[in-house]
Amino acid sequence: MPFELTGLAGKVVVVTGAGRMRSIGRQMALAFAKAGADVVVTGTGRSPDRYPDDEKAAGWRDIDSVADEVRAMGRKALPIVMDVADEEDANGLINQTVRELGRIDFLINNAASARGEDRVPVVDLDLDAWDLVIRVKLRGGFLMSRAFAREMIKNEREGAIVNISSIAGKRMGPNSAAYSASNAGIQALSSSMSGELGPKGIRVNTICPGIIDTSRLDDLGRDKRWQAAIQGVPMRRASDGTDIANMAVYLCSEQGNWINGQAINVDGGSMTSH
Repeated sequence: MPFELTGLAGKVVVVTGAGRMRSIGRQMALAFAKAGADVVVTGTGRSPDRYPDDEKAAGWRDIDSVADEVRAMGRKALPIVMDVADEEDANGLINQTVRELGRIDFLINNAASARGEDRVPVVDLDLDAWDLVIRVKLRGGFLMSRAFAREMIKNEREGAIVNISSIAGKRMGPNSAAYSASNAGIQALSSSMSGELGPKGIRVNTICPGIIDTSRLDDLGRDKRWQAAIQGVPMRRASDGTDIANMAVYLCSEQGNWINGQAINVDGGSMTSH
C-alpha cells in the first residue's frame, strides 16, 4: 500500500492569518482540507482597497474565498475575522470553533504583521512599528496557544500546535530587529510550551520558512533584488508555501507524533544549523 499520513481525517484545525491569495496561510488551509480536516480560517478583515492587484482582478474575498476552496474539497470551513493579539478574541475563537465544529485538534499560529516600517536600523525604529510586529507574532502566538491549550487540557484531548516563525529568527540580521526578535521569541515560546504540554499529549513545534513567493514579499519586486535573494538558496528557488503547509500537516499527523519542541528549517537549504 502507498504511504499515507494518518490521524487527520475528521479533525479540526485553526489556521490564523489565512486570508491572502498568495500566502502560507491559504496553503495551510488547503493542505489540511486535502488531508481530511475541517478548517477554521482567520483574518483581520482587510478592506478590499488594500488587496494587491492580482487579488482585485481575481475577485478575491479574503478568508471567505479560502473557506469556499476548503468547502469545494468536501470539508467544513469556518471563516472568522479576529485579532489574534486580543485576549477576548483569542478565547472567543477557540470557544466558537468547538461550539460550531464540535471539537478542535490543531492550531497553526501563522498570523504576522505585514512587512513595513520595521525594516530599518534599530536607531530609526519607531516604537509603534516595533510594538505591532511583536504584538501580532509573539503576543498573538501566546494568546492563541494558551487558549487552545486550556481547551485541550480541560477536555483531556491530545493535539498539536505549530508556530510559523522564520529563519530570520535564527539569522537575526541587521535592519530587522523587530522581525528577528518576534521570530526568535516564538521559537523560544514553542520550546518552553513543548516541555509543559508534551506530558499532556500536546506537541508544540515551530516551522522556520525561508524565502516564500507570496504577496508579503511583493515590495522586493521580482527582478534583480528577488533574483539575488534566490541565488542565496542552494535549491535556487523560492517556495510558494506548499512546502511549509506539507510540513505542518506532517507534524500534526500520527506519523509526526514523536516530534516535539523543534524549530525546523524549511528553506531549500539556506540554513544548515540550529
